[in-house]
Amino acid sequence: MRSYPRNSPHAAARIVALSLLADGNLCKSELEALERLGAHAKLGLSLAELHTVVHDLCQDLLAASDLAWAGSSHVDPRTLAGLLAEVQDPHLQLKVMQLCIAVVETDEHVAEGESAVLAAALTQWGLPQPALQHA
Repeated sequence: MRSYPRNSPHAAARIVALSLLADGNLCKSELEALERLGAHAKLGLSLAELHTVVHDLCQDLLAASDLAWAGSSHVDPRTLAGLLAEVQDPHLQLKVMQLCIAVVETDEHVAEGESAVLAAALTQWGLPQPALQHA
């Protein structure tokens, strides 16, 4: 799994990308939601850079032998914690979480893998749910 500098646009975008992939699918409506939300600009990336981050994450997940990705589409807790640790700025964490939630809710169904990513981020980052609802 490649690493990105802490609090970089790429590290933040990878968490959003993970929420896209957490249900085992990368569907067109989720990608369209990212574009509609202007996620790339909110994260400080071009649209092409955001797509590259998604593509690179797919490659990393397929190449990593220590990830429990097959079938259940879950990243092991240690790897997920490491990815989340690359985003430490509280304002960036909140922005990433808002984008993740918006993407996950696109299909009006929160899959188990999506829920696991969101719950891990909430726990590790210590984001208060009222702040998310207010934002």
